[in-house]
Amino acid sequence: MELLVNGARTYCYTGGKAFDAAKPTVVFIHGVLNDHSVWILQSRYLANHGFNVLAVDLPGHARSQGEAPATVEAAADFIAALLDAAGVQRAALVGHSWGSLIALEAAARLKDRITHAVLVGTAYPMKVSPALIEASLNEPEKALKMINVFSRSTLAAPPSAFGPGTWIYGGSMALGRRVLRSNPKVNVFHRGFVACDSYAGGEAAMKSLTCPVLFVLGALDQMTQAKSARPLIDTAKAAGKAVRVVTLPVGHHQMTETPDDTLFAIRDFLQA
Repeated sequence: MELLVNGARTYCYTGGKAFDAAKPTVVFIHGVLNDHSVWILQSRYLANHGFNVLAVDLPGHARSQGEAPATVEAAADFIAALLDAAGVQRAALVGHSWGSLIALEAAARLKDRITHAVLVGTAYPMKVSPALIEASLNEPEKALKMINVFSRSTLAAPPSAFGPGTWIYGGSMALGRRVLRSNPKVNVFHRGFVACDSYAGGEAAMKSLTCPVLFVLGALDQMTQAKSARPLIDTAKAAGKAVRVVTLPVGHHQMTETPDDTLFAIRDFLQA
């Protein structure tokens, strides 16, 4: 499905179902150098079980046009414009890594328009190694290999992810190369990392949320360690928010390493 958002063609995967703005809507937001496809199992399941799904390619990424966001705040403004373009009054936001910060900031800005916030593989502050930031700019292939080693706790996906025997590392390398090459004007790898590293509004955003929040963390995550989500969790609890935390025995890509458990955590939270 394509929408015109801020004057640019924007691609959203709807899980194989026709979009119906009257249904409960879930917006899936990917992380750095990813696209909508990282949510394939979760988005298809929810689309076939009563939800309206918009798994978006962020501007300047993959199949979406427009200027790639340089900050979390700019990306959050895009999510607001996306909901307007789709005619969606209220939605749940599900974000992974950089996408989790975007979901958090958007939920804080949109207040009661957001019914649920799901932060997968999140951390705050989400600091990125200077060496990795430098490599993403000048040696992106090297940086891509680094993050795929740091992100993974398994090399083969369970059968329910992309299919039996799927090579997770190789598939992620191919996806990263494809997304990077989709935008010859901007290095979205470097821009995304800088956006994560510079975001300073997490605790303020969490205090402003009016919806319940779910944290889905990886016990073996080396990119955003589970303990690094604690400032947001503590802030949410101190502010009296409805908080649920699910920690899975995997690395940074919960959606493909434990696809079913990640799906069920999201599904149960949305249905609670």
